[in-house]
Amino acid sequence: MHDVTKVAIVGSGPAGLTCAGDLARMGYRVTVFESLHSTGGVLRYGIPEFRLPKAILDFEVESIKSLGVEVKVNALIGGSYTLEDLFKEGYKAVFIGTGAGLPYFMGVKGENLNGVYSANEFLTRVNLLKAYEFPEYDTPVKIGKKIAVIGAGNVSMDCARVSLRLGAEESWIVYRRSDAEMPARAEEIENAKEEGVKFSLLTLPVEVLSDGKSGVRALRCIKMKLGEPDQSGRKRPVPIEGSEFDMDIDTVIVAIGQGPNPLLPRKTPDLKVTSHGNIVADPQTGKTSIEGVYAGGDIATGAATVIEAMGAGKRAARAIDQYIKKL
Repeated sequence: MHDVTKVAIVGSGPAGLTCAGDLARMGYRVTVFESLHSTGGVLRYGIPEFRLPKAILDFEVESIKSLGVEVKVNALIGGSYTLEDLFKEGYKAVFIGTGAGLPYFMGVKGENLNGVYSANEFLTRVNLLKAYEFPEYDTPVKIGKKIAVIGAGNVSMDCARVSLRLGAEESWIVYRRSDAEMPARAEEIENAKEEGVKFSLLTLPVEVLSDGKSGVRALRCIKMKLGEPDQSGRKRPVPIEGSEFDMDIDTVIVAIGQGPNPLLPRKTPDLKVTSHGNIVADPQTGKTSIEGVYAGGDIATGAATVIEAMGAGKRAARAIDQYIKKL
């Protein structure tokens, strides 16, 4: 049965690669469709070189290919090519692992100025254009002398540390709560501090100020105090009236989270999604509202960890195997 049983994987991030490897070991003919020109998803584009060297990722991808997995890059499913097309081509099941690549912004004035990046754009440019090999690579990532990273998660720490590596003189984490509420892992915060990242806590950006051309001159902020806990259980930050001040900043990186990649769900009306745009998938099997279609990783759960995405890929591979055996 397995020689002709084809399974399609959409997205070559940690969930997709794990699912592909497991299904190939079970004897299926697996094809991975990747919209970008290189595999790895967040592993290649979102994680800095100093945290995950690209050579290690390349080795892992080659190992998966050696199991017989075919990888098609520059192949966007959800563009002119749909899930329906995959089934017409004889794929018996599809796993969607398209991740959370839609950046969130603050919605403040001046956020559209040159010199304001989303964390996604910043890290992707740095990784894609090999800015981490600066100054050998003349990379078009405009980085000023004084950087402010908005947010205090692991991605924020990555952005702040990368900025210093690219030659910034000052790199600030600007966060509206106190250090006790920072969502980044303690180790990441510690590493950032050791490398010279500065922290402006209980600080909320309210406007990005222009230099009069199209660049950034400063970040206008207001000081906060912590009030009663909100739904997340963390104390809600409340602005202190009259405490506005300007930070002398020329590059702003917004790292306040990201949402599910909307391309494929928008093109697939029968695919059930949550109000946030995540694909509704059974946490144990990855089963979606369409028969034979499974999903896992950030596209289903919202932004989480690489290891959780890999776990979702493994569970989905088992479920796909059971599903196909019953056909």
